[in-house]
Parts: sequence; C-alpha cells; structure tokens
Amino acid sequence: MWTYEKKLQYPVKVSKCDPLMAKFLMEQYGGADGELAAALRYLNQRYTIPDKVIGLLTDIGTEEFAHLEMIATMVYKLTKDATPDQMIAAGLGPHYASHDSALFYSNAAGVPWTASYIQAKGDPIADLYEDIAAEEKARATYQWLIDMTDDVDLQDSLKFLREREIIHSLRFREAVEILKEERDRQIYF
Repeated sequence: MWTYEKKLQYPVKVSKCDPLMAKFLMEQYGGADGELAAALRYLNQRYTIPDKVIGLLTDIGTEEFAHLEMIATMVYKLTKDATPDQMIAAGLGPHYASHDSALFYSNAAGVPWTASYIQAKGDPIADLYEDIAAEEKARATYQWLIDMTDDVDLQDSLKFLREREIIHSLRFREAVEILKEERDRQIYF
C-alpha cells in the first residue's frame, strides 16, 4: 500500500542545541492538536466517510505520520548534545528522568498523549469540520513555534509544516462542499 523512502518529507536542519525549543516542539509531537493525534484521527474517521472523500483522509492521515517523523527529528537534533543540566533548565528534567533522551508522546507541558484527543462523530460533515479546526489549530501552533526560535534552519522546516496545515485545511473544506452537494442532491420533495 505504501512505498517508504528512507528520507524525511522535507529536510530538517537545526543550527544549535536548544532543549527549550525541543520542549515547545513536543506540543506537535504528542499534544492534542499535534501530528500523532491528527494522523490517528483521520485514519480512524476514514471508515465512516463516503467513498468520494475517503482517499483524502487516507492521504492526509499518512502524511501526518511524515510530519510526526519530522518533529521527532527536530526534537532529537535539538537535544542530542544537551547535558542533563540543560535538560533540567529547559523544564525537561522529569522527561529526562523517565526517558533519558528518548522521545515520548507528550505535549509541551509533559502531559502524556491520550486517545481522548481523537474525535470521530460518525457524521462525515461534522468530522470534516473537526478536521478543519484541527488543521487550523496546528497552523497557529506552527506559527507560534516559528516566532519562538531564531534558528533560521529550524524556522524553514516549521514553515514547511505550517504551509502543509494550510493545504490540508483547504482540502478538508473542499471535501465538506463535495459532501454537502451530495447530501443536498439526495433530498426529494
């Protein structure tokens, strides 16, 4: 079903060790509006979505896993040379004590990822509006992350991810219109 190329969807470069920025990026790794939640949400919702738009949820859901891989790479690169004291100073002491430098699905505050982040109503239009909201929240978060770093290499990768969120939102909006058109066509008086 997939072809996996052993490369990131977009190159990830960082200019310096920055555990504090890594902590902030964890929001997109294991947060409510992060890449893991998005991927699982879309791939789960596809089972109750009409055939006309099922491919869209599959495509975007699998792309979100590529984004998750990019975020993991950013966090790894930002912390790989950090000392325990730097991790503690960045507020990552509890993470370091439990996981060393291994990634763990949690948000920027250290709260572990939970399945309660996943929404699936079973109504295709309601689910797509949920997906639009998720993409817009992720877009906003990426903009704030861009604003929080002076690392131009990191900003470049974050800008790529922000732009993909915009595209996903637009595609979900198109799907809503397709389904509304279909729904309205089925009404007979």
